[in-house]
Amino acid sequence: MKKVIGVYRSQHMHWVGDGFPVKNLFSYDRLGQVISPFLLLDYAAPYHFDPTTVQQGVGSHPHRGFETVTIAYQGGVTHKDSGGGGGTIQAGDVQWMTAGAGVVHEEFHSPDFARNGGLFEMVQLWVNLPAKDKMTTPRYQALTATDIPRIEMDEGEGHIRVIAGELDGHHGPAHTFSPVNVWDGELKADYETMLQIPAGHNALLVLLSGELVVNAGQKVLDSSIVIFAQDSDPIIQIQAYQDSKFVVLTGEPLKEPIQGYGPFVMNTKEEIVQAFQDFNQGKFGEIPVAAE
Repeated sequence: MKKVIGVYRSQHMHWVGDGFPVKNLFSYDRLGQVISPFLLLDYAAPYHFDPTTVQQGVGSHPHRGFETVTIAYQGGVTHKDSGGGGGTIQAGDVQWMTAGAGVVHEEFHSPDFARNGGLFEMVQLWVNLPAKDKMTTPRYQALTATDIPRIEMDEGEGHIRVIAGELDGHHGPAHTFSPVNVWDGELKADYETMLQIPAGHNALLVLLSGELVVNAGQKVLDSSIVIFAQDSDPIIQIQAYQDSKFVVLTGEPLKEPIQGYGPFVMNTKEEIVQAFQDFNQGKFGEIPVAAE
């Protein structure tokens, strides 16, 4: 089975804006090329919001050089961006935004969720773009739960969804710029399954909730990531000790310099400086204002 080279757990919660209480489970500034092409993952564990008429979330801010992927588990998020993309995602939906050459966007609790309140649970993942694609035209992919293939485990013991890439002949709907797999799933306690990782891919297992044993010996608690060696053995074994929810990420490493600052991730410091200049000069555009 594929060798485990690191297990990291984060219990620290911080707020992104006033609508997203998240734990940062991994980031490129700590792990760098080991997690390429992935950059960052924030997990908003279930959190109860009271009904409100106040808009809660994150207001207008820029990005350049990568993609943001938001997976909704509970609650709803409404997105708008300067590229004309936008929409609302509910439980089971995914939004995949390519910032590319530069985009300004905002994310708030959806009007229905704000009005009714309830539990809110989301994942946001950042995926790096290859150098040749960092200045691509921004785009927005709205992936509904019904678009995403769902592989059922035996006797209702869980499932795995293919958001991007391929698993057991099922192809995810997300269009990507480099070879990546984004799978998420749930397993009932005591159920065991195996996953095959493509040769040459970096691989991470992100345990959102529950408790797992990986490869028959590595105990993993909630809010943890497991990083695997890029070795010749393609198999990862997962056994749930409790009902568990997880995300599996695999990707061909880009093997390019990573230079990031705040909302921009490029390859050189000069490109970061240019990104700030372009944003300050209004070259990222503005979010369209809805007509009254």
